[in-house]
Amino acid sequence: MSVGRQLKAATDPAVEAELDRLTTAPIADLRKRYRELFRTEPPKAFGPDLLRRSVAHRIQEKAYGGLPVPTRRLLDQLVKAAMAKPNGRLELPRRIKPGSELVRTWKGRSYRVMVMADGFAYDGKTFASLSEIASEITGTRWNGPRFFGLRSPSNREGADGR
Repeated sequence: MSVGRQLKAATDPAVEAELDRLTTAPIADLRKRYRELFRTEPPKAFGPDLLRRSVAHRIQEKAYGGLPVPTRRLLDQLVKAAMAKPNGRLELPRRIKPGSELVRTWKGRSYRVMVMADGFAYDGKTFASLSEIASEITGTRWNGPRFFGLRSPSNREGADGR
């Protein structure tokens, strides 16, 4: 069975019919449905398009489930961090699984780093951070995740990525 057919089989016809009705519903009906689903008044700035999208999202969330609990927790943590220092940078936790191998070519030579549960293995030694390895390879200070291509350079930095 194709992915498209699997998705069709997993959808609820009643939910799909309600979503179809949203496309032609007057704004008064959209506001009413918003109040029913969210148990609060819709924001005054929400026009018909945003109301339709919000209502459709909530309908699907109720019918098919929302975000997984770990994702909701991560989002809650990010919101708390953003509120604590609104002008600060938010860092997502590292998602590199132990056993992954990072490869970087520097000045014509390839360097391989193995991700371990307690750090990173390179050249027969264990390091606590990728930055330590990047510094050992280059002889200068580098942001390790950026050096190994796990982060894109910011606009503030020079072309060398340091």
